[in-house]
Amino acid sequence: MKLGVVMEGGASRTIFSCGVTDVLLDEKILPDYFIGVSAGIAYGVSYISGQRGRNEEFTRKYMHEKRYMGFRHWMNPAKRCYYNLDFAFDEIPNRLVPYDYEALARFPGEVVAVVTNVRTGEAEYKRLPEYERRWETTIASCSIPVLFPPVQLGEERYLDGGIADPIPYRQAMKDGCDKIVVILTRERGYLKKEDKNERLVCRLCRKYPKIVERLKQRNAEYNRASRELFELERQGRVFVIAPEDTYGVKLTEGNWGRLEPLYREGIAEAKKRMKELKAYLGDR
Repeated sequence: MKLGVVMEGGASRTIFSCGVTDVLLDEKILPDYFIGVSAGIAYGVSYISGQRGRNEEFTRKYMHEKRYMGFRHWMNPAKRCYYNLDFAFDEIPNRLVPYDYEALARFPGEVVAVVTNVRTGEAEYKRLPEYERRWETTIASCSIPVLFPPVQLGEERYLDGGIADPIPYRQAMKDGCDKIVVILTRERGYLKKEDKNERLVCRLCRKYPKIVERLKQRNAEYNRASRELFELERQGRVFVIAPEDTYGVKLTEGNWGRLEPLYREGIAEAKKRMKELKAYLGDR
């Protein structure tokens, strides 16, 4: 049996998923295949390296700081990114809250990041390099339009994987997973609706016509994927863990006082569903 774990993105809301994966580590449940999109891969690699509590630690200690994120970084012509990538993807993992690259290299399974090709508008699925100390593939997967510039990987440029494939469970199936655990960052029954900023984002992205096409289709695609996912769950083909409440946490929330309840809910929900999960997984 090949077990896949899928982590949706959601920027700061992905702290819910961190609570879930911390419990999975407590229960010694590691996948044969992991796929994450946007913050799902950025946070998910700590699960793969077995670093329980690492996401909680750096979120609690550093996400609220101005050197982590803010429009002053976006206004810097040398960066043009809302997040301070030097701090978030260099100083934190390489010095302040060290990431265990050796554990990632030892991981026997596959680790996949979803990215969206700027030229084609299509999702691509990149195997995460064992020693990606500059985090290029992960940053590409997280690169929300407007808040991030596109990231060059080889001859192509990429943006947030969630533009083209927001919940990549189909790719897990395509890659041969027999059992699939999907960790969402939105409540069951959540449907995407047009956001007041969507038209502005499309205007600002007009030099990337395929990205604009995807952005216009994104709500419908997300809602279709969500309906299909829950039908697969009803059939017993996937196991879904989702928050009951996201407590109004916004994409760029950095205040630990607002994020902690969502992290604790991830822990509580995983513990509550553990018996069901083990029954779904059977003997591994």
